[in-house]
Amino acid sequence: MPDLLLELRSEEIPARMQRKAAGDLRKLLTDGLVEAGLTYEAAREYWTPRRLALDIRGLTARSKDISEEIKGPSTKAPEQAVQGFLRKAGLASIAEAHVHSDPKKGDFYVAHISRPGRSAEQIIAELVPGIIRNFPWPKSMRWGPASAKPGSLRWVRPLQSILCTFGPETEEPVVVDFEIDGIRSGNVTYGHRFHAPGAITVRRFDDYVAKLEAAKVVLDADRRKEIILADARNLAFASVLDLVEDEGLLEEVSGLVEWPVVLMGEFEQDFLAIPAEVIRLTIRANQKCFVTRPHGAGEELSNRFILTANVEAKDGGKEIAHGNGKVVRARLSDALYFWKTDQGDLPDLDQLQASAEKFGLDLNKPLDQRMARLDHLNVTFHAKLGTQGERVERIARLAEELAPIVVRAISPLEGEMAGRPEGVASREAPASSVHKRESRQDAPIPSVAFGDISPSRGEITALARRAAVLAKADLTTEVVGEFPELQGAMGRKYALLQREHPSVAAAIEEHYKPQGPSDRVPTDPVSIAVALADKLDTLVGFWAIDEKPTGSKDPYALRRAALGVTRILIENGIRLSLKSVANIASEDIAGHIRDPKLDRQFEIAAELEQQLGGDSLTDLVIERDSAISNNTFERSGERQQQEINNLLSFFHDRLKVYLRDQGARHDLIDAVLASGAAPSSGPSGHLLPAGEKRLAPALATSSPLGEKVAAKRPDEGASQNDDLLQIVRRVEALGSFLDTEDGKNLLAGTKRAANIVAAEEKKATAIASSVEPALFREGAEKTLFAAVNQAERQAGEGIQNEDFSAAMLALSVLREPVDSFFEKVLVNDEDQAVRANRLALLARIRAATDRVADFSKIAG
Repeated sequence: MPDLLLELRSEEIPARMQRKAAGDLRKLLTDGLVEAGLTYEAAREYWTPRRLALDIRGLTARSKDISEEIKGPSTKAPEQAVQGFLRKAGLASIAEAHVHSDPKKGDFYVAHISRPGRSAEQIIAELVPGIIRNFPWPKSMRWGPASAKPGSLRWVRPLQSILCTFGPETEEPVVVDFEIDGIRSGNVTYGHRFHAPGAITVRRFDDYVAKLEAAKVVLDADRRKEIILADARNLAFASVLDLVEDEGLLEEVSGLVEWPVVLMGEFEQDFLAIPAEVIRLTIRANQKCFVTRPHGAGEELSNRFILTANVEAKDGGKEIAHGNGKVVRARLSDALYFWKTDQGDLPDLDQLQASAEKFGLDLNKPLDQRMARLDHLNVTFHAKLGTQGERVERIARLAEELAPIVVRAISPLEGEMAGRPEGVASREAPASSVHKRESRQDAPIPSVAFGDISPSRGEITALARRAAVLAKADLTTEVVGEFPELQGAMGRKYALLQREHPSVAAAIEEHYKPQGPSDRVPTDPVSIAVALADKLDTLVGFWAIDEKPTGSKDPYALRRAALGVTRILIENGIRLSLKSVANIASEDIAGHIRDPKLDRQFEIAAELEQQLGGDSLTDLVIERDSAISNNTFERSGERQQQEINNLLSFFHDRLKVYLRDQGARHDLIDAVLASGAAPSSGPSGHLLPAGEKRLAPALATSSPLGEKVAAKRPDEGASQNDDLLQIVRRVEALGSFLDTEDGKNLLAGTKRAANIVAAEEKKATAIASSVEPALFREGAEKTLFAAVNQAERQAGEGIQNEDFSAAMLALSVLREPVDSFFEKVLVNDEDQAVRANRLALLARIRAATDRVADFSKIAG
């Protein structure tokens, strides 16, 4: 069968656009061919900096003849309907239609359409120009004299030639002839811009690839990547160095060259005083080069770098390497200046005193100075959410309150030590079996940051506040201003230079983690507290101003933040009532929410009042000041709770995604989330008498947050499902139980009971409010009633003790009594009282199992 070869050659296409553009070309052309009635066996796209190419194999030479009938309206239909039918069928008049009869519907019009097939060349010649004119480039341009005319061709860079051949392997292929804006298709292409700029006549794809290779063009981008990587490794190895590999840079560099030539450059050893991350980013961002390190070294870099040229120079590339080295030295000189400047004093220290007092900063320390400046400059975080300084205040307060909860969860007391009221940190923190901590080989042990003996919990609280206060300080440093991707990493380095506690330094970097599903989560208690506070403040804030993710749009990465909170809690085994914390965060953020439009209106009014020098606008200025001080965005308590409930549902969605990725069944997750099981336990897990105020299990009244929640939340008697770790453990227990024979049989019986009750409820059938043993007529009823009482009691105890496996085991006693009941008892007895009593007994089964999970949502 014939093959199609298409090449669109232009000036250099930006590397970041090449892969997607080639994929778009393949999709647009193959979709168009299929829509036109052609089929093909395979299609593959290729690209270089100067060309997009497409190889389609096994394309049919001609589309099939088409015969179809288009049914129209009744012959008695109004004229408007008839005209619509004619347009749809492509008929000139109703006389060209046929009349068919139907015994029921009467006479109606039918159009008999016959379309002869078309040759593939004709279809391609019509299709390709339209694709080129409407190609979805992110940015495009016009060029030449034709660019002044309306509707002129646009392309990412000036389009220079089009190659399009079609034909079978056994025959001479033909040129598919078409023209677009003076560029006519042909069978000619051109090789490397410098090494082989002459014309090359091409027949088919194999011939095309071979001739391009001879003309110093490697067509396959993946092969160019392999050449660059292999040569770079070999060149580094020859100098007793290791290549620092970078997949993103490799992808970019392969899109900058058609004939890759790998060379080595160098810079002065003095520049190695700059942090390795800064050197690497400077060389990567400015020169698109790879860095190297001494063979076997850790993070230390060498003063050699690897560059990729697009030409084979006569001098072996010495001048190219020398020129790149000169540029690298200039860039590293700038980086060295930034690095040293960030460690010096700021020139405006006298203006930072108020901010320093607010945050308890030491202006003798460079990083403290940068935090004071961040607050002093009133850098905006979001127009409606206030400044970065206000946000840091909120994060610090929340981190300070979360720290005791975190450290209790991952480092429980194991004993008292002389001279220290707190205990030794556990080296093995509890973790959910869905994602075992032991499986994360790269995760550091929390106690390493502290030494073998952890700080006291009071010290950890102070460290968490200190880390939160400094967490955003590096945003005003020179290095982060030049390389924003180093935020956090540079903060850690600067913190260590000014002798901050290792946990504080680690938290400054790690509070941004995890930044994706494959990124590790922080495990140090201080890092965890700050990371949770930062992400929860972000989520609560954007929910408060109604800036939630919609569809595929998530400009503030709120899904990533919620997944980060989820992973931190689950993988570190931390119990936390998200709803309680969100309530506190929501109240804290309320005073910082602004209406920027209203603020601007008041500013204009103040300016006018000042210019006019009168009192006509004084009232407006007073109103402005009052509105700002009293929070323009005041929200009712009901609205606040709606926001928090909505946010909790968002967390549930992220949890589902996380657990499904871990292999959990989606129906089990839905079943647990739909149930109403949660223990009412105090700080240590002990049960509280009914009616007493309670906290979520993770919140202790000994923490400031615990005290606030205790004062705010009376015992509501039902789960909020806001403890993600508890949900995970319930899903695990439910899955294990349903894998047993008892679990499978109980599921079937419970769903049958629930379906019967639900059906009778829809019919408004009378169901007794409670089960009356005196109305039992069968022994199976009595047995089931006793089993339900026992299961409810034991399952309730298991739930209160958070032993969900025991709760499942308690339900297993229902299996045999339920089976026996349905075998021996007729639920719909003629006696209404007996029927209502039996339905009440089935409702008790549903209620008992609902304490663990909503079995109606489980498949099977």
